[in-house]
Amino acid sequence: MFDTFLTGKTAVVTGSNSGIGLGVATELARAGANIVLNSFTDRDEDHALAEKLGKEFGVTARYIQADMSKGDQCRALVEKAGSCDILVNNAGIQHVAPIPEFPTDKWDAIIAINLSSAFHTTAAALPMMRKAGWGRVINIASAHGLTASPFKSAYVAAKHGVVGLTKVTALETAEEPITANAICPGYVLTPLVEAQIPDTMKEYKMTREEVVRNVLLTRQPSKQFATVEELGGTAVFLCSNAAAQITGTTISVDGGWTAL
Repeated sequence: MFDTFLTGKTAVVTGSNSGIGLGVATELARAGANIVLNSFTDRDEDHALAEKLGKEFGVTARYIQADMSKGDQCRALVEKAGSCDILVNNAGIQHVAPIPEFPTDKWDAIIAINLSSAFHTTAAALPMMRKAGWGRVINIASAHGLTASPFKSAYVAAKHGVVGLTKVTALETAEEPITANAICPGYVLTPLVEAQIPDTMKEYKMTREEVVRNVLLTRQPSKQFATVEELGGTAVFLCSNAAAQITGTTISVDGGWTAL
């Protein structure tokens, strides 16, 4: 039914109980990988989500709570997983404000969750990958890892940092069967984005189509959202043999944003 070439591999996906992370985890499970879902909550529905994913694709799926703002919990997540052939660093938060008014606690949290967590999980995962003789590190960066927007200082700095960390990881593993790459999405239609549309329609007195095209996708030349399924498919490709010599680079899934 599926091309399950990842059977026997374990993928740890941070920030994966919704949105992009869940989309990536779903496509990896479809390809046969066992899955570890993660977020900072520890609800019955989080564990039920993992159980549902496992049953749907016939893989082992678990949910492990960990706060990605805490380095020790980031490392513990990978250790609790037991093995980590595929590491997807996806956890992230956002805050928008001018630099002089940007709250220090928001800066610290964004850098910790969006950037430092990827360092800690990678440090814990690489020894496992080396022992297994194979590995894939996939960092979910952003178009903002390659370009910038005003009022997003912490997010842009963190995502540029993720791209840099990806390159260093690739160089340190270049002679091993381990690759490290960053996926750089533009605007993605997630439940969080979908929920923002009605309020934006009221604020600007626009139709849904006008909000999507002229407000949300103003910098995305395709005028279409990327989907979580497309990002998941990109991650699956990076795990394939066809991508064995793709390392230390970025793959933009942004509808032409960074071509401008």
